[in-house]
Amino acid sequence: PGPGVRGRPADRRYGAGWREAVAAAAGALQAGGLVALPTDTVYGVACLAQDSAAVRSIYSLKGRNGGKPLAICLGDVERLYRYCQVNVPDELLRDLLPGPVTLVLKRSEELNKDLNPFTSLVGVRIPNHPFVRELARACSGPLALTSANISCQASTLTVSEFQDLWPQLSLIIDGGPIGDVQSPECRLGSTVVDLSVSGKFTIIRPGCALTSTVEILKQKYGLISESA
Repeated sequence: PGPGVRGRPADRRYGAGWREAVAAAAGALQAGGLVALPTDTVYGVACLAQDSAAVRSIYSLKGRNGGKPLAICLGDVERLYRYCQVNVPDELLRDLLPGPVTLVLKRSEELNKDLNPFTSLVGVRIPNHPFVRELARACSGPLALTSANISCQASTLTVSEFQDLWPQLSLIIDGGPIGDVQSPECRLGSTVVDLSVSGKFTIIRPGCALTSTVEILKQKYGLISESA
């Protein structure tokens, strides 16, 4: 399918449509394309994080400031250790992931040097959405993931809301509306928390899961909050 063609709805978990959509999206990504897809918070646009040309395409698609980092997206917590230096307990990672949280950690040498070359840190997402996780597992390296909207515009909860981006996308996976389209809270995106300093955490973006995230970090793990 050409640009602007939507995949089958992504919530058909075990049907052929689901497998076809994952395979089509993986193929588009491996070919250097950009794929729009549903996550557990808002619609996102993904490319292969290790593909420098595709990373540049995402910045130009969004009109995004080149100094603004992209997060990486993985299918499982185990894969995180390959691309990040982890200094928190594995159990903490599993308490927050998969979920609507981006964990900022020190990056490892494995990660593409052209991805966020201006920082030694990287944000990691494992969305609590079976389609994205399945797609991430189907690709050899991490996905680079950002919200499906022009920079500084509102996040999108349906595919029609980012219609102006369709012509530049290789594939659009329509998973239906995400959350409550009428609720501003649903458009907040993930809670972004910096865990790169041992024993501390810094909230970079409050996002949609602030209270539960802070509770886990403080009450259960005794981390100390630093202000951003």
